Amino acid sequence: MALAIRKSTFSVLATARCIVPREFRSLSSLPETNEDVAQDVAKRSTGRRIRFQNPALEYRHVYPEFLPDPNPKWRNTLREKMERADMLKRRSQIDIPEFYVGSILAVVISDPHAQGKTNRFVGICIERKGCGLRAEFTLRNVVDHQGVEIRYDLYDPTIQSIQIIRLEKRLDDKLFYLRDALPEYSTFSFDMDPEILPEGTPVPVNPVQVKLKPKPWLERWERQELKGVANIEEHLKENERVRRELRKTPWEKYDLMKQYRKTIPAEDQNEIWGEVHNQLNQLKLSRKKMFKKRPVTTPKTQLA
Repeated sequence: MALAIRKSTFSVLATARCIVPREFRSLSSLPETNEDVAQDVAKRSTGRRIRFQNPALEYRHVYPEFLPDPNPKWRNTLREKMERADMLKRRSQIDIPEFYVGSILAVVISDPHAQGKTNRFVGICIERKGCGLRAEFTLRNVVDHQGVEIRYDLYDPTIQSIQIIRLEKRLDDKLFYLRDALPEYSTFSFDMDPEILPEGTPVPVNPVQVKLKPKPWLERWERQELKGVANIEEHLKENERVRRELRKTPWEKYDLMKQYRKTIPAEDQNEIWGEVHNQLNQLKLSRKKMFKKRPVTTPKTQLA
């Protein structure tokens, strides 16, 4: 009886092995192709699954306004899709170049009260925020010893042109502390010549650290982890240092849920970039053909 049961069990296993296709590998842990071998070795060495990153996800740095608001209360799929179509149509009419916080821009807008019906402003980008058609950026410059800031809507139809004077990044995501810094860090001539980098070079990071004026300040800069300020400690008292230590929250950088609430899932990003990828590439190629004969200008030395 026992011999008969053992024989029937072997026959069932042999039949199942013939029926189950080779792609179904739950009964075997051996890789079958060269790619599977490489993945299997990587899994054993790292202990994690390999995730193939979509190269279009890098667009989140160049076109951050195409990503919707991470807050689910302000999400609307239909509205976001219609806004992306309007943004692409606007980009086909005007060249909106790549820029970051810390870049120096020249913006020309229609102004019925200005001479020539246009107004041109040059300044450093101190903030870039918003999503969709509500995306905006702020430029700052010191004119006649007076700080001037203008906030523009990125897709404002009154904007005639946006020109990059100097493409670079800074050490911080926002440069509001320039309001309390020495004026030379925010002073730019309206006749600056644009500096054009060779194609394919990475965006340079300006490591300059500004010097703040004595107090009072507009904000408590000592409580913010700023990398672009050099002399905060010179203007602090002992009780302010104590309060700063009490206000620190070093555990927030390990809060995964807080980071998750501030970002868009990769699945949604893949869907968005898959929708606008081809049109953005076509616009980029057309701009390259137009500006193919531009001279290359070496960036000048920055303030130290």
